[in-house]
Amino acid sequence: MHKLKNLPYSYNALEPYIDEETMRIHHDKHHQAYCDKFNLALENYPELRKKEPEELLKNLDMIPKEISVAVKNHGGGFVNHNFFWNILGKRSESGPKGVLREEIEKTFKNFEKFKEEFGNSALALFGSGWVWLVLDGKNLKVMETKNQDSPLSLGQKPILAIDLWEHAYYLKYQNRRADYIQAFWNIANWERAEELFTEAKK
Repeated sequence: MHKLKNLPYSYNALEPYIDEETMRIHHDKHHQAYCDKFNLALENYPELRKKEPEELLKNLDMIPKEISVAVKNHGGGFVNHNFFWNILGKRSESGPKGVLREEIEKTFKNFEKFKEEFGNSALALFGSGWVWLVLDGKNLKVMETKNQDSPLSLGQKPILAIDLWEHAYYLKYQNRRADYIQAFWNIANWERAEELFTEAKK
């Protein structure tokens, strides 16, 4: 059975950008629900339970039809949030510093233009979903996914992500998604993003 891991920092570690109450509800309630429903979907499939969740999302066409939607939605929610908690927490006002910085500047001209494209995508996303920085083959790109769809299902390698479901920000920011997106840059863990980029390039 898949288990929900503790946050890699305290619930109030992201204050004032994301408040403690939001983190408790988001992690303990929403993420736990994805975990529980993902386990329920796999309950009668012992061979699938042995596989890593990421592997299942990478091979959705191999999932039995009767549970494919549940694995996509709840497995995606479980994996996406595992990724999200670890891409937050380490404040870096200057952004990435190593090879990821070089690749961002090569792809988007400069870091500020990358932030602008990422932020505009996050603002424009209709309804619930995510915006990602991914490695697509050998190239970085900004992409959107709806609901709890995962870039892994499309062959992409996630480097950075922002959760745009309202439960991620509504207690503090209400309908001000733009303010939440701006706050995100204060808590993006660029060290972890750099590690993910280096791993993805191998």
